[in-house]
Amino acid sequence: MHALLCRLIKEFSPDAVAVESVFTALNMRTALRLAEVRGVVLLAAAQHSLDVHSYAPREVKAIIAGNGHADKKQMQMMVRALLSMEETPEPSHAADALAVALCHVQTEQVRRRFGMADQQSSAKARTLRTEVSSTGLPNEIRPGGATRGGLPRIVSTR
Repeated sequence: MHALLCRLIKEFSPDAVAVESVFTALNMRTALRLAEVRGVVLLAAAQHSLDVHSYAPREVKAIIAGNGHADKKQMQMMVRALLSMEETPEPSHAADALAVALCHVQTEQVRRRFGMADQQSSAKARTLRTEVSSTGLPNEIRPGGATRGGLPRIVSTR
């Protein structure tokens, strides 16, 4: 998984990585597996000096579908419409990953359009710093935070 992510990062040169936070209401085994995969994603992002932006599942649903309680089918249809896709993205996890990326792009566009301060400086912000001891590269995780400039190229994972 790590090697694949690193290859994708090198191939597509994203400005940021958008991830969905782990949904804690899932069963423990699923939550642990998702946390492990998320850790690998965070490691790869840190090793490539990429900003990581984390979004809660309800936040993604609210931004993409206009309803924080949207079901999987509704999310698939909204992703299809927003990306002008001919077919509905399958499996639903693929649509979820695309929705996280779209959520980040839309959040960034709104922030820039209205000259909003970086989430770091707002009262709502909670910046987490992770350090990768083997590389020494710091990586920031900012909910809905900013990327480096221009429209972001994003690697999204769910």
